[in-house]
Amino acid sequence: MFTGIVEEVGKLMKIQRVEGGCRLDIEACLVLEGTKPGDSICVDGVCLTVEDLGDRHFSCFASGETLEITTLRTFRGGRKINLERALAFGDRIGGHLASGHVEAVGTVLALDRKGESLSLVVGFSENFAPFVVQKGSVAVDGISLTISGCEKSRFEVAIIPETFEKTTLRLKRQGDSVNLEPDLILKYVRSVVESITDTESDSGLTFEKLINSGFLAD
Repeated sequence: MFTGIVEEVGKLMKIQRVEGGCRLDIEACLVLEGTKPGDSICVDGVCLTVEDLGDRHFSCFASGETLEITTLRTFRGGRKINLERALAFGDRIGGHLASGHVEAVGTVLALDRKGESLSLVVGFSENFAPFVVQKGSVAVDGISLTISGCEKSRFEVAIIPETFEKTTLRLKRQGDSVNLEPDLILKYVRSVVESITDTESDSGLTFEKLINSGFLAD
């Protein structure tokens, strides 16, 4: 479990393609503190398991399935990446709950400065649309952000200077791909509601009735 509050920006030292996936060797510092083999680290929004680690690096394996549905398949040596250790019980949750299980890959449509802050607009595919909610949370490359505006196939988030300077957002350009994960609670609530509406459709329970009753936002 993660919070979407990036702890540091690491550097991909080496990526080795192997049968069934790839192995990544990542240069880091802060996220190595207290970390041991078997622990989880969020790498650009993707939950990966630490296989081995040294004084200033760790290695992890990404399966073929992970490569297929995330931006990891485009990674090359030298790339800067957002890193976060798994949440410990008792810690403050500064962002929102995230699992590191990417649901979709989006596209940076715009990144414009608005005074001291910035506006990031991300395009997404149809399958991610149910998770885009005004004022809801979304993880973009593992960064916890709040949706300030949304349309059918895009959403906008405001970026504060602290987030811009301490993550890979400062390196993003129009057309870049980003990993997207919805708020974990929203994801599971929607899954339960869909299950109810599917199994009890004969009872007359519908999304429209849930919206009218205040259980869901239109």
